[in-house]
Amino acid sequence: MDAVIRVMLVDDHAIVREGYRRLLDKEGDIAVIAEAGDGVGAYRLYKDAAPDVVIMDISMPGRGGIDVIRQIRQWDSHARVLVFSMHANASYALQAFRAGAKGYMTKSSAPELLAGAVRNVAKNKTAMCPEIASALALTRLEEEASALERLSPREFEVLRMLLDAQSTEEIASALNLTPKTVANYHYVVKTKLGVSSDIDLVYYCMRYGVVSSLAEHATLSG
Repeated sequence: MDAVIRVMLVDDHAIVREGYRRLLDKEGDIAVIAEAGDGVGAYRLYKDAAPDVVIMDISMPGRGGIDVIRQIRQWDSHARVLVFSMHANASYALQAFRAGAKGYMTKSSAPELLAGAVRNVAKNKTAMCPEIASALALTRLEEEASALERLSPREFEVLRMLLDAQSTEEIASALNLTPKTVANYHYVVKTKLGVSSDIDLVYYCMRYGVVSSLAEHATLSG
């Protein structure tokens, strides 16, 4: 009999984590051994729990999942992370993989796909839901790839936090950076995306599906 796959869940919603736990506990070869509700807690808990697979959300208060994946992988190059996110956008998936994730599933995926993805990631295989596989394939068919692909994982995380209306000071605190460094990232992101203002930045991200509506992201703080 194969060894039980030890899983750590990372999501800021306790009810969502409970749903994951119930789903995975039905599998005889998967056991949830740890849970974290934010990025900082996830990094600390990973060191203590040493899970076989981390199921990581991307959008969390403070430090988001992409930056946590990068941080965990810097500490443990063999860490195996499966992203489970509401974002079905190719840009999020690409940045997650660049940060070191082995798999990416959307929360709209069929429940039975999650256990299979956990097993694949535990074997160090890449796992993607059909929705993400299709989105990534479409980006490769475009004549001009989105400039979003040129952002580093850290730059993309700063962008995500800006779009979440977090201030320069809040981002600096979450990522252990100085406000000046965050401001520099903000400038570099706009430069790489070819926009001159924050409102243009929001419109650009709407165009590529990074945000869904201007009403939800009317202004950027900082």
